[in-house]
Amino acid sequence: MIVIQDTEILKGKQVVATIGFFDGVHLGHRFLIQELKEIAQKEKLPAAVITFPTHPRAILQTNYQPKLLNSFDEKLKQLESTGIDYCIVLDFTPELSRLNAQTFISSILANQLHVDTLLIGYDHRFGYNRTDGFEQYVTYGAAYGIKVKKASQYSEGEAAVSSSEIRKLLSECQVEKAYHLLTYPYSLKGHIVSGYKVGRKLGFPTANIQVDDPSKIIPGIGVYAVWVYLNGQRYKGMLYIGNRPTLDNGDNITLEVNILNFTGDIYNNEISVSFIYQVREDIKFQSVDELITQLKKDRETVNQLLTE
Repeated sequence: MIVIQDTEILKGKQVVATIGFFDGVHLGHRFLIQELKEIAQKEKLPAAVITFPTHPRAILQTNYQPKLLNSFDEKLKQLESTGIDYCIVLDFTPELSRLNAQTFISSILANQLHVDTLLIGYDHRFGYNRTDGFEQYVTYGAAYGIKVKKASQYSEGEAAVSSSEIRKLLSECQVEKAYHLLTYPYSLKGHIVSGYKVGRKLGFPTANIQVDDPSKIIPGIGVYAVWVYLNGQRYKGMLYIGNRPTLDNGDNITLEVNILNFTGDIYNNEISVSFIYQVREDIKFQSVDELITQLKKDRETVNQLLTE
């Protein structure tokens, strides 16, 4: 996949394209992109995804802080895994947001990006205030030499697949279902920072993670089985998100992982965790001894789950 940020590179080339933010590059996105590739193959042209580095709402509403499934680099990696030829990156600006659909099709898609065929997501709308629909897109496209097609609808069972649905699943701790809809485990990257060091006293030393990208959604409070990626190695991990109610540490939510079968000083290292299973909800125990007993059970559960 070639990432294109300078549209001058496309001069003299035509593409079959689709457009969207594609947060998560989930099952629904992949279904759309597969259809795009099939059309491109028939047309004997490259397949291109047009996307944006920043969520459009964050540009239109400066006080809006979207919670996302992917950083921009993660999105590019997932798009590359679909086998498309080009990823065309457009800066979503206030000026771009004010273009109506007809002007966007003529000035951007036709004149700058040389789109031969545009595949529209089943329920996708674009242009100022999203006032136009598919029939208008077809008319505008025909005027500027672009064939406009509507993608087939995709659903997973009875539920529609969407980025917002996956964010909801993660906030409800349902990381297994999110994994299925994403086609890969949800992950967080960050740095290991100094914490309360309580876990060490309990016999469960933890790495406290400061997530690098503040826009990434943090799954709901609870205990998880995760894969830990550290210094080029993969380890089993028991990850906790919460405020340690048994230890009365206040309201501050922390994200910390006990790395199984690992010893060593890892402060300030980069770390990545991939969420595989929810082990249990957070519980306030009657005593520290009860907490330690449960942590031992949790560690056995995590070890077994990740072994299977």
